[in-house]
Amino acid sequence: MSSKNKFGFTDLGPAADNPRRERSVGPMGAAVRDTAVNLKETTEAKVVQRRQNAEDAKAFREAQAEGRVLTALPLSQIATDELPRDRMDLDAVAGSDEMEELKASIRERGQKEPIEVYVGADGQYQLKKGWRRLTALSQLFAETGSDDFARVVARIETGQGDRLDRYIDMVEENVVREDLSFAEMAQVAITAASDEGVGHGDADALVGRLYASLHKMKRSYIRSFVYLLTELGSDLRWPKDISRNLGVDVARLLKSGQGDVDKLRRDLATVTGREDQARALAAFVKSAAAPTARRAADAPREKFEFHHGDLKVTARRGECRIVSPMDFTKVPRPVLDRAIRAFEAELGRMKPE
Repeated sequence: MSSKNKFGFTDLGPAADNPRRERSVGPMGAAVRDTAVNLKETTEAKVVQRRQNAEDAKAFREAQAEGRVLTALPLSQIATDELPRDRMDLDAVAGSDEMEELKASIRERGQKEPIEVYVGADGQYQLKKGWRRLTALSQLFAETGSDDFARVVARIETGQGDRLDRYIDMVEENVVREDLSFAEMAQVAITAASDEGVGHGDADALVGRLYASLHKMKRSYIRSFVYLLTELGSDLRWPKDISRNLGVDVARLLKSGQGDVDKLRRDLATVTGREDQARALAAFVKSAAAPTARRAADAPREKFEFHHGDLKVTARRGECRIVSPMDFTKVPRPVLDRAIRAFEAELGRMKPE
């Protein structure tokens, strides 16, 4: 039989006799393939980068909302007139040796701690915390003209902050450093009470809000100074120099209506220095306390107690009580009788009043 089929094709034979044609990739194909591989890798990298960018943007927005983002602001953009400062005699602080030390530190090492600002009603940045740092940078810029001191690192408050919370933030760092006098802390409470934005007219009650982190005894001292400053006001020319004990004593006497307040005001009007002011206040305390001490000495005591060995003796009008670990029921009657007679005889030697 013929090997041809009806179409006239012959058998090609075994595959080994007819090798498969090899097709190599040409230059154009190689270029297309490489481009496709690179495009795939680039697309995957872009997807990863976009995902990372989205996560970074979210983290940044969260940090910004929480006030954790620091910004370098020009000094000229920051005002200090909307929130009263927590220090008295700011001019003295600005020219103090401590301010010079702070300036030397910033000049040598730069600003290490940020200030805090918020956006005021007029859209301008208002200082909340960091008056000393801002003042030091302003002085350095005025003295040197260097751009190194033309900007301040700041944390910007976001959202609508509560005004009372801003007062608390303002004093918090100074309270922690124990850098404020009792008069200054009291003045903050008085100022906040008169601030319509706070909406709380009771300075005494505000002490508990502003200084909630302090011990209750320290808050009590601040309240005494609130009363002192409220009563004497401008008569005290150097309130921050009044010691704690002296201020508390004067406030206590003023509250109880003791002492010659008019004389105290006259004396304070003539003082020429901090020492004179302290002497005038101390004299008021001494003169007001003397009559009280005399009255206490002259007044008959209702009772008094003392110990004699294991005996506790309580004396009252018409009564003398002796408490002892001894069981007096076991003491023979004649012994007790002699003891009582001796006691009565000793008392009988007293001269009648």
